[in-house]
Amino acid sequence: MTKTIKTLVWVLLAINVIFFAVMQSGLFADTPHVQPLQALNAEKIRLPDEVQSAPAAPSAPLEPAASSVPATVEADSCFEWGDFSGKELDAVMSALKKWPLGGKLSTREIDRGVGYWVYIAPLKDKADIGQKLAQLKARGVTDYFVVQESGIWLNAISLGVFKTRESAQKFLEGLRAKDVRTAQMGERAGKNKATVFMINGLNAEMSGKLASLQKDFPESEIKRVSCH
Repeated sequence: MTKTIKTLVWVLLAINVIFFAVMQSGLFADTPHVQPLQALNAEKIRLPDEVQSAPAAPSAPLEPAASSVPATVEADSCFEWGDFSGKELDAVMSALKKWPLGGKLSTREIDRGVGYWVYIAPLKDKADIGQKLAQLKARGVTDYFVVQESGIWLNAISLGVFKTRESAQKFLEGLRAKDVRTAQMGERAGKNKATVFMINGLNAEMSGKLASLQKDFPESEIKRVSCH
């Protein structure tokens, strides 16, 4: 019995020691309730490399500075271009028909005095005329006409008419280079019909095209006129 009591005492003592140790460790102490930290804005967190590569925020657009020079609107222009006859007239008409001019294009005929011409003196009869025309074709000359009007120039062969002596002389030299030896240059009295083109309401782009086309016809003249 005594032995049993001693065992019980040691058990109780051991329980007290264990209890005292547990209480000293704070295992059962009331711990304060800690509020969990709120989640940070994860989408705003950037690693160092990401920060460097992130595009800069766009700056606010600048207001355009007011110009001290007002924009200039060029008014449409009107021109007269002439004068033309023969193959030149056909060539200019063909070129202008390709442009979207509509009612902006018109023509008028004028009488012009022929200043200078290059010609072959009047021949005796049709046989001589036929022989001479064959020679001209053989030398590459195809632009000519035979004078049919009665008078001193009947049966002459006109090879070209020109406004200036210089132009006629240059043309004659070209014929000489083709071995056309009988051609001559002289003043041409009388009047001839010619055509003048009137072109209204051209904008700046079309005016530039007209000036460029005029270079193909150096004998012609373009004049700016009042629009009607």
